[in-house]
Amino acid sequence: MATAWEESVADSINTIYLLFSAYLVFVMQLGFAMLCAGSVRAKNAMNIMLTNVVDAVVGSVSYYLFGFAFAFGVGSNSNPFIGTRFFALKDIPNDTYDYAYFLYQWAFAIAAAGITSGSIAERTQFSAYLVFSFLLTGFVYPVVSHWVWSTGGWLSPSYDGTSGLLFGSGAIDFAGSGVVHLVGGVAGLWGALIEGPRVGRFDAFGKPIQMRGHNATLVVLGTFLLWFGWFGFNPGSFTKVLVSYPDATDEGNWTGVSRTAVTTTLAGSTAGLVTLFGKRLLVGHWDALDVCNGLLGGFVAITSGCSVVEPWAAIVCGFFAAWVLIGLNVVALKLRFDDPLEATQLHGGCGAWGLIFTGLFAKEEFVVQAYNSGAEGVKRPFGLFMGGGWGLLGAQVVEVLVIMGWVSVTMGPLFYVLHKLGLLRISREEEVAGLDISSHGGYAYVDHHEEKHPRFYADYVRMQEGSRS
Repeated sequence: MATAWEESVADSINTIYLLFSAYLVFVMQLGFAMLCAGSVRAKNAMNIMLTNVVDAVVGSVSYYLFGFAFAFGVGSNSNPFIGTRFFALKDIPNDTYDYAYFLYQWAFAIAAAGITSGSIAERTQFSAYLVFSFLLTGFVYPVVSHWVWSTGGWLSPSYDGTSGLLFGSGAIDFAGSGVVHLVGGVAGLWGALIEGPRVGRFDAFGKPIQMRGHNATLVVLGTFLLWFGWFGFNPGSFTKVLVSYPDATDEGNWTGVSRTAVTTTLAGSTAGLVTLFGKRLLVGHWDALDVCNGLLGGFVAITSGCSVVEPWAAIVCGFFAAWVLIGLNVVALKLRFDDPLEATQLHGGCGAWGLIFTGLFAKEEFVVQAYNSGAEGVKRPFGLFMGGGWGLLGAQVVEVLVIMGWVSVTMGPLFYVLHKLGLLRISREEEVAGLDISSHGGYAYVDHHEEKHPRFYADYVRMQEGSRS
């Protein structure tokens, strides 16, 4: 039996590890900002960077007031998080979720909002984005995270034993292929659909016109920052790393942490490599930006099953994630769907594939390690292709469907109402001039941009002077 001193040391190490992981996930906001800034045209760089800042600052307040309560609410008024006093979903011990866990979950919440910002970039009114960001981080995302990650959630795999779990399994979404990425991707789908394509994205015959981002260097920088942050996103989701296993009391979850980092790396790298050669065959040249998106697609897909699959399976995950992304991009162009950062295809499509992949390749030993502390004699459903039956796969499919449904019935009407009220999309003249000058007082690259696009700038100045007169 562990002494009080040993328990205190273990708690300290767990808290330090969780806080460090939260800091890594927060670094992903910088990665998103750089990726988005480089992927849009120069005249919208200031706007897209501001939306990423807004996700963090608005998300802090909304998640504190409401989001954490909807996700992991408790009934005690002594809980330090305001929203839990009024919006508790289930009474659980007050000390179950502390400040470190709040910070970690907040970093996930603002990441979900950042995903959607890419789908509606270059044409959205800033005030509408404020409304969207507050609602997603304060209500829409937290409800999904409650379903999957709270021990009271109906999709959760984390109950003791297997009684009461959906299909005897629960849905395994270890770090959020569905909870974070599919939520953000579906929200972006509705925003981009309701807003419509950017001015000039398709010609009169529906043929796509290329609108490349203005800075490939920022895209690559953002990609590597996101890769770095993913080591907090996936391995960091082992919220307690010091767990005494019956057959390895001195090892605990550190093996799982290390393996998760490896599977994350392999899936992303494989997807990047497949995208590199796949796009070379399709378009005839090597493209760094496509490789970056392919790499991220692999990370998104493995995020669900990163802790419960073998490294070789992660390579399979990344291989198919790349083709999911490539295929959805082809479909998007045929349907005249305009997502400047491919966020819907990347986070939504690869996120859904990641959930299905977990239902096919999860290994029983690793499932027990991640969700039952390696307890001896525990039997759980696992991957269909690994001999584990249909239970886990069924739960994974249910998670995909309910997330798509929930986000659709919440975010779809929000974007539609904003659209009908004339609050969602900027005017054609403002879009041509650029959001930076129309909404933020000037371009990110003032001298360069005014020199490069004098007609757009002059037209907008005349428009503004006319409105004042």
